Amino acid sequence: MGKHTYYYQHETDDLVDSHNQSYQLPNDYSIFPTSRIGKIWSVIVRPLAHLVSFVYIRLILNARIEGKEKLAQAGKQGFFLYGNHTQAFGDAVLPLSIIDAKRYYAIGAQANWGIPVLGKLVLPYFGLPIGENLEQSGKLIRAVSTVIKAGKVVVIYPEAHVWPYYTKIRPFSSTSMHFPIAANAPSLCMTTTYSKPKHGSKPKITVFIDGPFYPDTHLDKKKQQQKLHEQIFSAMQKRAEKSNYEYCTYHKI
Repeated sequence: MGKHTYYYQHETDDLVDSHNQSYQLPNDYSIFPTSRIGKIWSVIVRPLAHLVSFVYIRLILNARIEGKEKLAQAGKQGFFLYGNHTQAFGDAVLPLSIIDAKRYYAIGAQANWGIPVLGKLVLPYFGLPIGENLEQSGKLIRAVSTVIKAGKVVVIYPEAHVWPYYTKIRPFSSTSMHFPIAANAPSLCMTTTYSKPKHGSKPKITVFIDGPFYPDTHLDKKKQQQKLHEQIFSAMQKRAEKSNYEYCTYHKI
């Protein structure tokens, strides 16, 4: 994607149309593969996705990742990884350059499952679809609990919509901290920043890892969410201040 100017009314606007945006999964979908072929493919697709991530993140975007050592502080237990959503494809594969491919799951909108190839061959093995009704929401809650108890990692982009190369952190609700509080699990954040390149027009990309942040179990659930939200939002905002180059411009109308 090249330079572009985006116009928005609210910081929660969806500015990028994805293929088959209205796609919804059938109500009886299974989040984890159940067929023999599906289980075999799930073993194969993860190292392949890691390779794609290495090529795209390290060689094409030429992104640098700082603070990966902080992941070790969370130990082998399951944890949550929050990020700012500024790369349409990059954000799908970025975590695979940060965490072990065997541990990676990401919460995403069902429309993503309607994307050709990616939605059929990749997302069913990494993705945890957001529920569109009570039954589906219950399915997601159970799946997240299963993943965390198994010592895996759940990636969440709380801003929801991708704003390409955006250099600030957009507001997101403290309800996006529901899962770490419910699971009593640690959270970390990864903040993608953009700085002036030495050559050309493409920005220099640095991803900063911060955390881990733990639920404050002395507080009630709602206040735990609010505190964790403040910690993660503040850490991401502080890192975002390192961005000093706008590759895409944004104008409020």
